[in-house]
Amino acid sequence: MFSLILLSCTTTTASTADLSQIQDTTQKDTTVLKKDTLSIIAVGDIMIGSAYPDKSNLPKDDAINSFKNVDTFLKGDIVFGNLEGCFLNSGKSTKCKDTIGNSCFAFRMPERYAGIIKNAGFNLLSIANNHVGDFGLKGREKTATILDSLNINYAGLQSHPSVIFEKDSIKYAFCAFAPNENTVSINKLDSAKSLVARLKTQADVVIVSFHGGGEGAKFEHVPRTNEIFYEENRGNVYSFAHGVIDAGADVVLGHGPHVTRAVEVYKNKFIAYSLGNFCTYGMFSLKGPNGFAPLLQLKIKSNGDFILADIISVKQNKISNLTLDTNYTAFKKIQWLTNTDFPEHQLNFSGNGRIELKKD
Repeated sequence: MFSLILLSCTTTTASTADLSQIQDTTQKDTTVLKKDTLSIIAVGDIMIGSAYPDKSNLPKDDAINSFKNVDTFLKGDIVFGNLEGCFLNSGKSTKCKDTIGNSCFAFRMPERYAGIIKNAGFNLLSIANNHVGDFGLKGREKTATILDSLNINYAGLQSHPSVIFEKDSIKYAFCAFAPNENTVSINKLDSAKSLVARLKTQADVVIVSFHGGGEGAKFEHVPRTNEIFYEENRGNVYSFAHGVIDAGADVVLGHGPHVTRAVEVYKNKFIAYSLGNFCTYGMFSLKGPNGFAPLLQLKIKSNGDFILADIISVKQNKISNLTLDTNYTAFKKIQWLTNTDFPEHQLNFSGNGRIELKKD
């Protein structure tokens, strides 16, 4: 009898020890490892139809097919664009004295269009630009409310200068800048650097967006000086991009000129100086270089360092809207502008879209 009791106690003790080991192993197995490589998809201006001054500036398909020719490329950890306008169903703009005809450049996308942008894959938007305020405080607040409801991260207003969010165990911080009223100023570099430095203490990767530079075919180049356009200081985008990287930014994404500009890698961090018009329906000029843009597929390390970039060249016209460009115009333009504006660059351009660092 004593032997049976002893055997029973021994067995129970062993089972408890085994259970402890199983629990420890389970805890170790549930540890989430951070990804080594992050994918950031980035495009320029997005405005898929405005109901102002009338519905003639809405697409016939009600914008449902806005991204159908490129949506397979809009897949990544981050899918970013510049929202060039607000979401609002009604209201007039003080920008326009005459609302007859097509002389008013104020963009008011129907609120339902936000879902189309969400479904295309976008999870990060800049709202720092000259059109987010076309319909005043009402337009800005409604846009923010809708983006919040769709779980689309955004930043760029003085009331919402930055955002921090997590995806797949990577913590991202995002902030956006522009020279326009109610946005976080691109022309206050010290303040911008302070914001970026503070965000870097809270996140693994800091993404910075800016809306800056002159507009149109005459402003394809990065001049490394302040750009004055219509008597407005549109910023020194070269100094700004370098400054925020010095402060801790890992990726800098530019827009505003409505044309493609050069790219650069500075301190192992990628800069796109302008991603052009990506999906801009209606009153946007699509003539010449305004009609071509890059869809950037960027790969970076988990510490933010550049690995490579693939450029998917796209084009727009008033008939076919947004389509792929089999002539690879945007990629060729980026290569030429980078060689011209940054002859000291250490980038290798290959094939019809690949950008990498030159090998030693």
